[in-house]
Parts: sequence; structure tokens; C-alpha cells
Amino acid sequence: MFKRLLPLSLMMFLTFMMYPVWFIPMFPYVGRMPGAEHWALWCGFLMGLGTFASPLIGMFADRYLNAERVLGICFTVSGLFLVGAFFATTACALFWLLLGAVCFYMPTWALTFTILVLHAPQKHFAWMRSLGTAGWVAAGGFSAVAAWNGFTNFDASHGIFIAGAATSFAGVVVTFFLPPTAPKAKGTPLSVVDALGLKALVLFKDARFRSYALVFFFATLPYQWYYVYASQYLADSGFKYLTLTLNLGQIGEVAFLLMIPWMIRHFGYKKCLLIAFGGLVFRNACFALSSAGIAAAFNFGGILIHGLVFGLISLGGQFFANDNAPEALRSQAQGLITMLLIGVGTFASNYLFDFILGMNAVCGEDRWTRAYVVAIALSLVGIVLTLVCLKSKKN
Repeated sequence: MFKRLLPLSLMMFLTFMMYPVWFIPMFPYVGRMPGAEHWALWCGFLMGLGTFASPLIGMFADRYLNAERVLGICFTVSGLFLVGAFFATTACALFWLLLGAVCFYMPTWALTFTILVLHAPQKHFAWMRSLGTAGWVAAGGFSAVAAWNGFTNFDASHGIFIAGAATSFAGVVVTFFLPPTAPKAKGTPLSVVDALGLKALVLFKDARFRSYALVFFFATLPYQWYYVYASQYLADSGFKYLTLTLNLGQIGEVAFLLMIPWMIRHFGYKKCLLIAFGGLVFRNACFALSSAGIAAAFNFGGILIHGLVFGLISLGGQFFANDNAPEALRSQAQGLITMLLIGVGTFASNYLFDFILGMNAVCGEDRWTRAYVVAIALSLVGIVLTLVCLKSKKN
């Protein structure tokens, strides 16, 4: 049992460690590069752009290669692109290299979930998944080690990309010890739709899958902009230690993730989505009250609830895809949900709130308060959509 659980645990830890080690401190570094004014904004969309490769790579795991082998290939190629990013001298070159890295990295979220669901005992799943969040938090350890050795400017240097590459290559080693996850659709005829990794779109023919997927997507509108704008909001509010402050949400996420499988099993997806939208109302209300000058302490409530919202929307969407897709389409279904929630959802959310913040700046009003009020309104609409459009089903 231990020989099987250890590689799975390391898989989750390293997968979610290799991304924040370079993504979170990337923006100040990009801002100082030649041509940054044209490419800094696009770097903010890297995660969303990378998800569009998820269904295609999921198709290979469903049809041609074991999922753990596809995972190893993704780690290898992503790591090589990050090595290239280390040597990039312009913002344009850096963007294209990082785009290559995320196109092979983002599908690993769906692949690791598929492998973990299949091989992790149910009683161990929650804490093993929470190791991914622990890896995200532990990514800050690279900066601490660098500072301990006298290199205090690590986060602002291109060393962040080598740290990400090293973590990727460590993940490659772990994949050789993962239990085999054979492709369920191996040997079946290949169509153009299969070749594009879009076979999972047939799941939208099912009214229940379509309704739930669209409500999950709607939840991303008031949810996803937190990742891009939260640090900017806190900086405007006078916070100095942005990464440390936001990591409080990731630390709380570890505890919340232990509850998510139990909540889905006992309450079902409909009630869990209602709880998620309630969490979004609470989070955005906390930020709205704080931005209005009532009390800065409300910010911490909005940060600490992050784990519950993340678990019920992002992880809940992955559970839903796994429960409602045929075995032969599960990897592609995971990639489709990842693309819908993190890819399309991120673009829609960021463009919506970028427009709202821009309007507030022109009108001369407090831009953050009005934006958070809009997020509250969207969350309340989500509660109504969930009640009206979704039907409960025993899990």
C-alpha cells in the first residue's frame, strides 16, 4: 500500500508545486524586460491559454498511451520550455516559451486527477489531493532557500524558471513509479473530432451534463478574477506582503479540500454548488465592505474562504466530469472541464471585470467596491440558476 501511495502523493505535491514557483513572481520580472508593455498582459492569460491543449492531450491518454506516460511526457516538455525561458532576453520570446510550457503543464491537472481517482483508496483521496495545495504553498520555499544562501533577489530573477524546470524533471522521475493507467479507448477508430481531442463534446448532448457544466462555468465569472486581481486589490489597499497574505487562502484550502469529497457524497452536486455560490457572496461581500473603508479585517475573511470556493467549483467540476463520463472519455472529459472552467472561464471573467474596473476609473468612483458588488450580484444570480436549472441526483 505504501509503495503505491507514496508515488501518488509525490505526483500531487510536485504537480502543483512546479507552477507557482515561477508564475507568481513572474510579473515583476516580465515588467523589466524589453517590450514588456506589449506582452505583460498576455502573460496574465497563460494559465487560461494552456488549458486549450487539455482535451487534445487527454485524447492521447484515452486512446494511445498510459496516462502516467503522457504525464511524464508533459512534465519533460514543460521543463524544457522553462529552461528555454531562463535564457530568454525579451518579453516576446519569454511569452512564447512560457506558452509552450503551460500547454504541456495545464493538462497535467486533468491527468493527475484521473490517475488519483482510479488508484487512490477512497479514504485516502482527500488528504492526497490536499498535498497538491501543500505543494503550491511549499513553492515559496525556493525563495527562502535562496535567501538563506545570500541570494535575496531570487523572485525577481530568471532563476524562477530553472526552479520550475527542476520541479518538472523531478515529476518525470516520479511518473516511472506510478501505477499503470491503461487507455480505455485503445484500438477504437480515430476521427477528426478525436484527433482534436474534442470527442468529449458529445457529453453535452446529455441535458444534465450540459446544465451542470454551464452552471459550473457561470460560477467562474465571480470566481476566477480573484486569481488575477486579488494581489492588485490588496496592494491598492495598502498591503505589503502580498504573497504571504494570499497564501493564507492556500493554507486554508488544505483543510477545506479534506471536506470536499465528503460534501459531494453527502449533499450532491446541486447543494454543493449552492454552497459555492454562497461562499462567493461571502467572499465578495468581505472585499466590498473592506474596500468601502468599513474594516480592513474583512479582507482576511474573503481570503480564508478561498479553499471552500475553489474545492466546490474546480475540484467539484472534476469530480462531476469523472462521475458522468464513460471510461473511454474520462481523460478528455477532465480536459474539457479544465478548459471550460480555467480557460474559457478565466478569459470571460477577466475581460468582464477589466471592463467594470475601467468604467469605474472613468466615472471617478471607487472601482473596487463597485466591482465586488457586481461579483456579489453574479453570485446571487448563480444561486437562482442552480435552484431553477439543476436537478438533484443521488451520488
